[in-house]
Amino acid sequence: MVEKSDEYWMAYAIEQAKKAEALGEVPIGAVIVKDDVVISTAHNLRETAQRAVAHAELLAIDEACRKLNTWRLTDCTLFVTLEPCVMCAGAIVMSRVDRVVFGARDPKGGCAGSLMNLLMEERFNHRSEVVSGVRELECSDLLRHFFHKLRESKNMSKKNPIIWK
Repeated sequence: MVEKSDEYWMAYAIEQAKKAEALGEVPIGAVIVKDDVVISTAHNLRETAQRAVAHAELLAIDEACRKLNTWRLTDCTLFVTLEPCVMCAGAIVMSRVDRVVFGARDPKGGCAGSLMNLLMEERFNHRSEVVSGVRELECSDLLRHFFHKLRESKNMSKKNPIIWK
């Protein structure tokens, strides 16, 4: 059996990101894989659920723990379209995910190399291998287009205010 590539699995995360976008969520998707098998998939639901912790990575971690019946996700790889934030990086470390593969960098909030690298912080009792830039252009384009449409929509509502009679 030939092991599937990081690019292959990132395509699954991109599919999840598109599901988030269809809901009006920031298009971020995550997939957890163990032994070349998908354990869990998730996408952002923060706006839909109005829950600060409804990030794709946290939802995927929670589902993987349920399916594997353990909080230790050793031998698992998390694929995510955007570099994990501080909250998600903490959950990755605490759940013992061995490897994290992400697409787009997050220069304002990324904690897997951009602002800092909590996933490889030597003071923690667990570190995750980090691979960045997998299908980066596709992941970045999803976010860029989403935020462009959002800004356009806000500008249109300013130009055409609703007049109540």
